[in-house]
Amino acid sequence: MRRRTITAVALALLLVSGCGGGDDPGAGSARQQDPDRFDADAAWRTIELQLRYGQRPAGSPQLRRLAVRLRGMMPHGRFEAIPGDRRLRNVVGVVPGRRPAVVIGAHYDTLAEPKGFVGANNGAAGTAIAVQLAHQASRLRRPRDAPELRFVLFDGEEPPSTLPEKTTNFYATGLRGSRAYVARHGAGTRAMVLLDYVAGRHLRLPREGSSTPELWTQVRAAARAAGHAGVFPDDVQSSVVDDHTPFLRAGIPAVDLIDWSYPGHQLTDTIDRLSRRSVDAVGESLVELILRTDAGAVGSG
Repeated sequence: MRRRTITAVALALLLVSGCGGGDDPGAGSARQQDPDRFDADAAWRTIELQLRYGQRPAGSPQLRRLAVRLRGMMPHGRFEAIPGDRRLRNVVGVVPGRRPAVVIGAHYDTLAEPKGFVGANNGAAGTAIAVQLAHQASRLRRPRDAPELRFVLFDGEEPPSTLPEKTTNFYATGLRGSRAYVARHGAGTRAMVLLDYVAGRHLRLPREGSSTPELWTQVRAAARAAGHAGVFPDDVQSSVVDDHTPFLRAGIPAVDLIDWSYPGHQLTDTIDRLSRRSVDAVGESLVELILRTDAGAVGSG
C-alpha cells in the first residue's frame, strides 16, 4: 500500500444505522458481547500457517500452494483468476445472502523485496482474521434478508518487484487482485472492509484518511459494542492507496483498517511483533459488525 491524498467519496449506502463514540478501551454498550465470540487462537494458527511458507510474493510457487490451503478453509471457497497473469488468483469464500454483498478482504501475498520478508502483519494477520470470520459467519443463524457476505483474499496487492513507495504508479502496478475483483463484482457489492495492518502490539486503528466516514462510524460503533473502542480511536490518519481504493473509485463505501505507524515494509515484520489481543479485538469488532449488518439489512437489493 502507499499513501494517497484525501479525496471525496460519494456514499451510496450504509451497512446499518447508528453511530459510535468515545474511545475508552473498556467502554462497551449495554449489549456487551461474549468475550469468546471470536476464536483468536484459531486465527493465530492461520498466521503461523502462512509464515511457514516463507516469503510469498504474488505468483510464487509457495503462495500458490498456500492458496490451496486457504481456499479449503473458506466456506464455498473458490479461486478467481486475475487477468494479465495466469499465476495470480484471488481466494473467495461466500456466506449466502441477499445481494449486493458485503466484502471483507485482505491481501495474502507478501512484498517481493526485501529478501526474506515474511509479512506477519503486512498480509498474514489480516488474511487470518478474514478466514476465521468467514468460518464463523458460515455457522451463524442469519435472517432471511441478511446480505451475502464475501470474504476475499486478494493476490497481487504488492508490486511485482521493489517496494510500493519506490513505484511511480502503485495503483497500476499493485492492487491487481482488488482491481480485478471490482471490475468483475463491483456492481454486486454494497460495502467493503479491508484488513491490513491489524495485529501489531498496542494496536490503534484511527480512520484511514480516504475511508468512507459514514461506514467508519459503523465500524467504530461495532467496536464500542464489543468492548474495543480504544482500538478504534476517533481520529484520522494519513490516506493510503490500498486494496480498498478500487472500491472507492467505483463509488462503493469502503474502510481500510490499517495501523500506518507499524513498520510493515521491513524484515522486522515477524510474528513476535504481533499481539493475540489485537487479533481478538479486531475479530470481535467485526463479528459485531456482521451481526449489526444482519439486523439492519434493508433495501438496496
